[in-house]
Amino acid sequence: MDDKIQRQQEKREARRKRRIRNQIVVYVVMIILVVAAATGIVYGINYVTQYSKSQEKSDQDGQKEQDGVENESSQQSQDSDKQDIPDETVPSEEASPTPEPTPEVVEPTPEEKLNEEIDARIEVMTLEEKVAGLFIVTPEAITGVDNAVRAGETTRQALAKYAVGGIVYFGNNIQSEEQLKEMLHNTMEYAKYPLFLAVDEEGGSVARIASAGIGPKVEGAGVIGATKDTDKAYQAGVTIGSSLAGIGFNLDFAPVADLANVEGSVMEARSYGADAAAVSGFVISMMNGLKEQGVTSCLKHFPGIGSTTADTHEGKVSTDRSAEQFWAEEFVVFQDGINAGAEMVMVSHMEAPGLTGNNEPCIFSEALVTDILRRQMGFNGIIITDALNMAAISNYYGADEAAVMALLAGCDMLLMPEDFDKAYNGVMEAVRNGHISEERINDALRRIYKIKYADTMD
Repeated sequence: MDDKIQRQQEKREARRKRRIRNQIVVYVVMIILVVAAATGIVYGINYVTQYSKSQEKSDQDGQKEQDGVENESSQQSQDSDKQDIPDETVPSEEASPTPEPTPEVVEPTPEEKLNEEIDARIEVMTLEEKVAGLFIVTPEAITGVDNAVRAGETTRQALAKYAVGGIVYFGNNIQSEEQLKEMLHNTMEYAKYPLFLAVDEEGGSVARIASAGIGPKVEGAGVIGATKDTDKAYQAGVTIGSSLAGIGFNLDFAPVADLANVEGSVMEARSYGADAAAVSGFVISMMNGLKEQGVTSCLKHFPGIGSTTADTHEGKVSTDRSAEQFWAEEFVVFQDGINAGAEMVMVSHMEAPGLTGNNEPCIFSEALVTDILRRQMGFNGIIITDALNMAAISNYYGADEAAVMALLAGCDMLLMPEDFDKAYNGVMEAVRNGHISEERINDALRRIYKIKYADTMD
């Protein structure tokens, strides 16, 4: 019995030893595996590090990107002992691409802003409004009254029908300063678009306002020119401009830029003299005086009618002066005025075959108006005709014919046609049938509105 118990104890002891031996073997195997895994990780880290260094040497342009890969790989190895070395490394999240440069915003110039605004306004105008906007007429021409001395409902209706570009006033329209102010104020209020409110106020004998007893009288150009003091012309411009602006006018058909360079010149009393260089100084001085008072000036009468002794109010007038003579004398004054900032030039009805190559009035000559004045002399302002009701035009051309021919030659504004309705309808028909393009009308309006809107826009 004792032997049996002893054998059982021996068996139990043997089983216990086998368990201990097996546990030892398992622990040894696990230790070996752990060591092998740790060795592999270390080897992997060394491999990635060496690979990264190799890439840096072989590809300098990819240095920053590869550094990010190395750092990311090392971090992944250290974060987990259970993960294998990834086949592909991921660039570091901290590395961001270089941002694209922000395009520079170019602010439009004030002139560009003005041009954009003008184009936007012209775009919404009707053809009827555009064409009417090229005319400067007397108040009687659109109202149908015999003598306009006030602006009331008739004027309101007339301006609603004809959105003319301007109204010009004469002595018959003036009764008193208060009456004139009220008429101009109401007229401007009734207009859908800004108006030129114009007058001939040169000083001397051509002075509609001063002759009516309103405002101070100013000496004429002939008297001022004889003083050889250009400051007197400037003071005349300031005086006239202040008076006109105070009443409500914004356009003066002055100064006279003609040379009185022949005996008995039709412009003798109205011109500053015969010497081009001297006359330029007077013309620019008066122009500056008017401008300082907010009044637009108009140089007249291109190409210069002082070399004639006849008057275009009464009939045809012609000069035999050559183009060389005009360039050497008359054009000097107009060019200096243009260079000094003239905004409007009036073209005469005189015939000048030496410039135009034919006997047509200057307002109808594309060679003179467009080629010489616009292109060669670089004038970008408004070109306006002399009064179309003068005999040099009205005795030989219909109102519609004259208006169309002047626009085709390059004139932008049409002053006082003999028959406004006929002239207006003639231009409308010429645009509708393609004889005059609508873009030609738009081009003229851009020049007109560049002056009218210049002080009303930011």
